[in-house]
Amino acid sequence: MRSFFKLQSHDIAIDLGTANTLVYQRGRGIVLNEPSVVALETNDGVTKVRAVGSDAKLMMGKTPDNIKVIRPLKDGVIADLDVAEQMIKHFIQKVHDKKTGLLRRFDIAVCIPSGSTNVQRRALRDAASNAGGSRIFFIEEPMAAAIGAGIPVAEPIGAMVVDIGGGTTEVAVLSLQGLAYSTSGRMGGDKIDDAITSHIRRKHNLAIGETTAETIKHGMASAVSPIDNGRTMHIKGRDLVKGMPRKIIITEAEIAYAIAEPVGQITDSVRNALENTAPELAADIVDQGIVLTGGGALLGRIDNHIAEETGLAVTIADDPLTCVANGAGQAFEDPLYRNVLIPA
Repeated sequence: MRSFFKLQSHDIAIDLGTANTLVYQRGRGIVLNEPSVVALETNDGVTKVRAVGSDAKLMMGKTPDNIKVIRPLKDGVIADLDVAEQMIKHFIQKVHDKKTGLLRRFDIAVCIPSGSTNVQRRALRDAASNAGGSRIFFIEEPMAAAIGAGIPVAEPIGAMVVDIGGGTTEVAVLSLQGLAYSTSGRMGGDKIDDAITSHIRRKHNLAIGETTAETIKHGMASAVSPIDNGRTMHIKGRDLVKGMPRKIIITEAEIAYAIAEPVGQITDSVRNALENTAPELAADIVDQGIVLTGGGALLGRIDNHIAEETGLAVTIADDPLTCVANGAGQAFEDPLYRNVLIPA
């Protein structure tokens, strides 16, 4: 029987996120980064997968009645097991560039939210196993994020990592390859998108789609409001009164106001974690500061906002989008991290 850490070249680690799925393959690093989106087409009562990932996301909000674009994950966990399995299989086949049935079965490490339930973990395990996994291992997302961000998790030094994803925000205090404190909240990039959509609807009587909300978030959203109105952006949508297409101008200041609530929830979770941290670990965090990972770490001035609210130094990890997947891959390969992997 092969050694636990003598992996085959097909063995992979998966960061199965609400917004994006990343796959790490041994010896190659990140080999896939695509939206966690599936397009299903129904003809004569038969439903099949039309597109997955980037191709499916291009269809969002633009499909005929017989095509439905869905996200099989919600708040960081599987909401539709069958579709999630098909999505994972598609991504694995794309990584291996051949049908999984022709491959020797391989091991998979799957990233999970720290607050996931046994039912949610079983769903992830079954999906990974049915997609071709031989042995399935879990790694908690904040631990993977810390490893990927270069935090020395094996040392007796307290460190705090805040992983802001699409569906969840994971806040954890780590030391000696363990989570001294962790919390997983259902706030992240999706809640920020929803806040932007709701604001545009209420203030401007304009309905916008998910893609437009994401464009606004990436283009001008900031956790700290500018002194004046700041930057401006032209956006298009459907007028809720006249029912006709319309274009408006929005400002950076109004979007900062619109997303203040979800940003505040993220900050509250950081404060709660600090309040529940043991004194010696808290002293280390004063020295080490807080590290932000995940796509939400790219929100404008989120580091400045958390620093102002906590009084601590806050840094954004290099390439925060890939920290979880890279950390899971490193944990899967390196015997130093054998204790952080949980057999499914």
